[in-house]
Amino acid sequence: MTGGELGGGPGGGPGGLPPDEPDLLREQFRQLLRYRALIAAGLLIGLIGGALLALSGADSYSATSDVMVRAATADPFATGATADKGINIGTERQNAMSSAVADAAAARVKQPAVRLTHCLRVTNPPNTLVLRFTCTTGDAHEAADWVDALTSAYLGAREAQTRATITRMISGYRAQLTPLVRQRSDLLTQIQRAKSVEIEGTLVSEQTNLLSRITELNGDISGLKALDTTPGVVIRPGVAPASPSGPGLPVLVGMGGALGIALGLLAAWVRLVFDPSVRSESEVARALDAPVLGTLPRTRRDPGELLAEGDGRLAEEYRAVAFRIGHDKRFAARRRLLVVAPRGPGDAAAGVAVNVSASFAEMGMEVLLVEADLRAPSLSARLRTAQGVRPAWARGTGPAEGGWPGGLHVPIDAGDSGSFDLVPGRRVRNVARALTSAPATRLFDEADEPGSAVVVLAPPVLAYADALALADRVDGVVVVCDPRAVHRADLVRVRELVEGAGGSVLGAVLHGAEPGAGGRFSRFTRSAGPGSGRAGGRGTRRRDPAADGPLPAPLPGPAVPGTPGDVPGNLPGPPEPHPVP
Repeated sequence: MTGGELGGGPGGGPGGLPPDEPDLLREQFRQLLRYRALIAAGLLIGLIGGALLALSGADSYSATSDVMVRAATADPFATGATADKGINIGTERQNAMSSAVADAAAARVKQPAVRLTHCLRVTNPPNTLVLRFTCTTGDAHEAADWVDALTSAYLGAREAQTRATITRMISGYRAQLTPLVRQRSDLLTQIQRAKSVEIEGTLVSEQTNLLSRITELNGDISGLKALDTTPGVVIRPGVAPASPSGPGLPVLVGMGGALGIALGLLAAWVRLVFDPSVRSESEVARALDAPVLGTLPRTRRDPGELLAEGDGRLAEEYRAVAFRIGHDKRFAARRRLLVVAPRGPGDAAAGVAVNVSASFAEMGMEVLLVEADLRAPSLSARLRTAQGVRPAWARGTGPAEGGWPGGLHVPIDAGDSGSFDLVPGRRVRNVARALTSAPATRLFDEADEPGSAVVVLAPPVLAYADALALADRVDGVVVVCDPRAVHRADLVRVRELVEGAGGSVLGAVLHGAEPGAGGRFSRFTRSAGPGSGRAGGRGTRRRDPAADGPLPAPLPGPAVPGTPGDVPGNLPGPPEPHPVP
């Protein structure tokens, strides 16, 4: 299809070009807004979750205490490298969260250690030697007492570790010092008993070395005893908080609402991805590889009234559809049009066929509307007949023998639009044979006079194969569907069937839900008797003939000879089903 046909290509952009990215984003956003219930549910869940979180944390109080960790040192005022630089703050944090510290703090506050372990959280501000103790409980004063107890227990445990280390080191030095002192006493005795100057000098030299070692050990012991074992300094003690911890009810509800909207949009997107229904006109155009000719507005008119007389919006939309079809190059060649629906009752397709015929008549054409629905014909009973001039091909005075089409042409009054002729449908035993019969062929072949047009109404494509038998005899097929009730796969299947039968899709006409359609994804087919519809087809429900009311009165006409049990104007027996494979 070229960009000049019907005002654009299936991509929806001018000249058949694909739409811009901002247009696609706007279209996707509009499609997401179709699932307002999911978005509202997500928002509601988020608000409830935020409120519950705020209410559950309303009785929680957090107290904080900061401790600056120090290392044991002999001179805390010494310049240069200090012992504090050798502290591993990560190890100290693990020590603060150890069970020994929790046990000591629990003994002070007389509470189970498990409760203190659960309430404690120790962090370290970056680039500092500060440990921050945080304890969260249901009571403000209890939180302050517990965090102070934990801080004191940590400092006490750390100081005890330091003192134990010093004690062990002093014990080691003294173990080395004792034999040296005993050896010095022996040397003093030997010096006093020495009989020569040479021996005495040697002993004095050994004594000097021994005294140097003893002095060194005594200095180490003195240094260890002089160490400042303060483990750290509490720079901020725990104070009972004046208000509960947490961001508060307004902030949590706001955050919950934002997360709820995000959750709702995510759910809507997932629903959109897995939704088999058609979501927009552009998807209809892509599935059928043809443009959308028009969208019928919703009105409060009687569903049984086919002609849109007195309804300005609907009538103008039908005129616009007919104008676009009439100026299509493929239709202008022979002016033969087939109107079908994918599934459903088919009333909307009948309305499109009747009103497009009326619009063609208003444009000055001699129009013949052929009702090829031979399973449940009803147009003659639903349209207003009129006496007037018939087109050249319809000069027969009455129905001919041999069944449908039989030569019967009924003039239809289209109001201000004029009139057109109707070839009403008649129930036949073999529908496929009647549609491909020689009289039916002549009916289409004799409609080539200038200024004439033929509009054919056929049953739903996916319910019966009747429309496929006519697809190669017309210039194009117009698909009438409800975008909320048809699946993309159905439209693709319609296009494949029509093209496989030698026809082409001119475009689509969209409409709202038909009365009695049975819901968004209903799969009703018009039933004229047993065997109608797709036999055993999944998603197909057969309508009760009694629910549709009485069938229209049969048209007068002679019986078809050679058939037992013929009734005038109506052939006997149910029609033979021809389901789509």
